[in-house]
Amino acid sequence: MFDKEFFNNYSPAKDLLKDKVILITGAGAGIGKAAALTFAQYGATVILLGRTLQKLEEVYDEIERQGLAQPAIFPMNLESASDHDYQAMHDSINEEFGRLDGLLHNASELGPRTPLTNYPSEQWQKLLQVNLTAPFIMTKSLVPLLSKSQNASIVFTGSSVGIKGRAFWGAYAVTKAGCENMVEILADEFDGTNNIRVNSINPGGTRTRMRASAYPAENPSSVPPAEDIMKPYLFLLGDDSKDVNGTQLNAQPKN
Repeated sequence: MFDKEFFNNYSPAKDLLKDKVILITGAGAGIGKAAALTFAQYGATVILLGRTLQKLEEVYDEIERQGLAQPAIFPMNLESASDHDYQAMHDSINEEFGRLDGLLHNASELGPRTPLTNYPSEQWQKLLQVNLTAPFIMTKSLVPLLSKSQNASIVFTGSSVGIKGRAFWGAYAVTKAGCENMVEILADEFDGTNNIRVNSINPGGTRTRMRASAYPAENPSSVPPAEDIMKPYLFLLGDDSKDVNGTQLNAQPKN
């Protein structure tokens, strides 16, 4: 259904995300930054969540320079965030916007590329917290706000190693696999009970700092920049996908 031809031909309306409020984690760089700028260009009010305030402010300033809807900033360290912090996030968004129309889980840690038998326990715990537990608690905390939207969308940025594990990808692959399973569970639980749909996107090889860390010998120009893979993200966050639930999309489909 969603092959290369589909996304080549997909032409989102310029007001696709008009009046939508969308929260993006990891919004300070890479795919999260590209998504924040793109969503704003298509009419959304974006909430920029990340660990480094300076990076979030740079994205904020760029959106302001383009004369787009004023974004919001919510700094948060997903490694140390508590249930209280997530409740405070809910309360803040509720007070300012009254609802949430989209949630893009994009922030993640790569961790060491090493055999599982050599994997440091502290790194294992860190990645489980940032990549898997944080999206779980955040989703649970924000469902009441998403339920207030006519058509709400939760999207996870996945990975091919979350579909099929490969050597040396360690906790990163395990957490991505866990997120894919969480997508399926949430989609099944929400089906027919509310207006929230849940899907994931495998971005494929993309020119980001994480990609450079994973493949230091790779020529960066051999993979597309994050800005070039935004059509599937727009599709899933916009109402064109209101009947799509529990699906894993490839941002760079093979055929």
